[in-house]
Amino acid sequence: MVDEMIEEAKAALRLRARAARAALDFGERAEAAAAVARHFFHGIALQQSDVVAAYWRIRDEVDCQPILVKLMDDNQTVVLPVVLGADEPLDLRVWEQGASLYESGFGTLAPSELAPKAEPDVVLMPLLGFDKLGTRLGYGGGYYDRTLAKLKKRPKLIGLAYAAQELKRIPREAHDVPLDAVITEAGIRHFGQPA
Repeated sequence: MVDEMIEEAKAALRLRARAARAALDFGERAEAAAAVARHFFHGIALQQSDVVAAYWRIRDEVDCQPILVKLMDDNQTVVLPVVLGADEPLDLRVWEQGASLYESGFGTLAPSELAPKAEPDVVLMPLLGFDKLGTRLGYGGGYYDRTLAKLKKRPKLIGLAYAAQELKRIPREAHDVPLDAVITEAGIRHFGQPA
């Protein structure tokens, strides 16, 4: 009963967060993506050995391509997620400099199935909403939850969002892993230890 109530509350929040994100025009989204990239590189400390999991934007998510391009130019190891099945964790494949990307479902692109896999030290996560406690509201498919549960180590989790996606409170369930930080066009908010 409690789980049902939480899921209903999350469904309503997803609708509100989608509407807030969809209300932004193309110019606002492009400016926000550039600002998010600046904040990321000025505020998140990366080691050269760090593996960074990012994503290829779908729909009106914050575009992390400006971050991806600079990471690749800096020879940082980057992995992109691939959906293998509805109840499976994401497959995290290394995107090597110059390698082609292929359609991998949901309108996203990813490295080929022959690409090596790697566990990330930092995960850049798309989201529908976030709150002041670092709770992430995803699409409800559980892909990131399953992926994080199977990793050998807990990576730093950084949500990428528009400031308009902040919600007052998101119910958190036991399997919901809070974000370490969220980056919007307005800056970085840390929820745990600073970067």
